[in-house]
Parts: sequence; C-alpha cells; structure tokens
Amino acid sequence: MRLEYFQMVDQITEIDLNAGTIRVDSTVPDASPVFEGHFPGHPLLPGVLMIETMAQTCGWLILSSLNFTHMPFLAQSKEAKMRSFVVPGQKLTIFGTLVHNGSGYSVATARIESEGKRVADAELTFRVVPFPNEQLRGEMLASARRIGVPEEYINA
Repeated sequence: MRLEYFQMVDQITEIDLNAGTIRVDSTVPDASPVFEGHFPGHPLLPGVLMIETMAQTCGWLILSSLNFTHMPFLAQSKEAKMRSFVVPGQKLTIFGTLVHNGSGYSVATARIESEGKRVADAELTFRVVPFPNEQLRGEMLASARRIGVPEEYINA
C-alpha cells in the first residue's frame, strides 16, 4: 500500500472472471503522514481508506472483466461496516465478488480480512464509462501489470 498515492492494492493473488471473484493482498505501511493525524499516538487506517481499498479491489475485477476498455468509477458505497481497527504494518486480504455488470454500472460486494477475521465489508456501485483519455488507460495498464493482473485479461 502507498496511502499517499491511493495505491491500495499490493498484489492480486487470485482472479476468476468466470466466477466473478478476486482476492488481493496488501500490507498497511508502517509509516505514513496519514497516521500523523489519524490519530496522533494511536495510528489507525481511516475507514474511508478501507472503503477505497475494497473499491480498488473490485475495480480491478471490473477492469479485467471488460478487458480494460472501460473505467469503473466508484459511485456508491452501501452497507459499509468497519468491524475492527486496522493499524500500521497489518496484513490484509481483500475479497471482491461481482454481482452485476452491465448497462453502464457494476455492483460488487467486498470484504477485508486480517488473520482470518473480518475487518470491513461493503456493497459498492460503480459507474462504468469509456476511458476519458489514453493517458489514464496507459497508467491503469501499467499498474495492472505491476500488481499481477493476468496478461490474458489485459490483452484480450
């Protein structure tokens, strides 16, 4: 994780487009300016960044399912629950499941676990549109390769 750059996904460990599922591993950094203010002397990953982590996980699933022809933008977080604190250095596993993909929208469910215990979960809705420009698409393709999106999903 690189919190300051909103890069929440370290590595895709499983992705199954037929099942519409994804699994991601990420480790919260030991140090970040985010922790200086949230909270001094008791650093915690903000809940909004847990939602962002789930959204990015599901976003990679949607991008892969669309062969990187369209970009999902988070439109709604529903039923989000932060069930326990997340601290610097904590290892997280994030799961996403595609519920609906079509008509310009995608819906997914996501959850974060740490050491086998549920940390957070949410239902997320995305607006899916053609890439607004080639620069963004190029950056997303480079990031996809860095985090382990299978090449067959990128070049289909």
